[in-house]
Amino acid sequence: MPQNYSSGVKPIFCPGCGDFGVYAALTKAFQDLNVDKDNLLVVTGIGCSSSIVQAFGCYGIHSLHGRLLPIAMGAKLANHDLTVVGVGGDGDGYGIGSAHFLHTARRNIDIAYVVMNNETYGLTTGQASPTGLKGYKTKSTPFGVIENPLNPLSVAISAGATYVARGFSGDPMHLAELIKNGITHKGFALIDVYSPCVTFNYLNTYDWFRSRIYKMGADSHNVGDKGAALKKAIEDEETNYEKLPLGLFYKTDKPTYEELDITLQNGPLIKQPMPTEDRIIELLGENR
Repeated sequence: MPQNYSSGVKPIFCPGCGDFGVYAALTKAFQDLNVDKDNLLVVTGIGCSSSIVQAFGCYGIHSLHGRLLPIAMGAKLANHDLTVVGVGGDGDGYGIGSAHFLHTARRNIDIAYVVMNNETYGLTTGQASPTGLKGYKTKSTPFGVIENPLNPLSVAISAGATYVARGFSGDPMHLAELIKNGITHKGFALIDVYSPCVTFNYLNTYDWFRSRIYKMGADSHNVGDKGAALKKAIEDEETNYEKLPLGLFYKTDKPTYEELDITLQNGPLIKQPMPTEDRIIELLGENR
């Protein structure tokens, strides 16, 4: 029976914000997969994008700035039956949360991570984010960004993520497919999303993206070839951001952290008995 994933609370994004498209894509992905709401957890950080958790009628955690991934990881390790989806922004995930991003990818935790990437800090009124392009003028960079932008796709592939994709919030149907496949993938899945900020980012607009994006075809890119994936991931840089590929960049199958951790061999933590006092003393003695 179809499930309703709406909480009845409307997202509080600005009119025209790209994040509405991400909300629509997430909702469609949940509906198409018929994800059990009783076992669905959406974890967000801080920022415009992270307020999305209030709009979903499932379990949700509106966590700390940059800390959604360790919280999502903890929930998944405690209860493997949960479908855990992290949802945040580029400032939250690629700025203050960058260390968590790296280590969650290399551990290959079985969660999907959707990042709304608008190249700016929308909530704090338009400062440059780690993905802001060189020359981009903001309140924090009035003479233009002088740093190289972070490339989340090449970072994720290099760090060990086993599913790496990019979508566009202006095409929620295509994005929903990428999210669906990321959710069903066994391992860490990154879905980076170009999601325009219509209030503060006047450079990376819908028109700017639409004149540059293109969808990769299955016959033109081997998603199992890590070298090819890395090359495709930096195509935007090599073309001075005139060509922005969308779709699945990399996918491989590797054991997840949950499968390798010896403490989880007998099942998730919530299904394991609490150790007795004698066992705790024994364990402490073994590790002296």
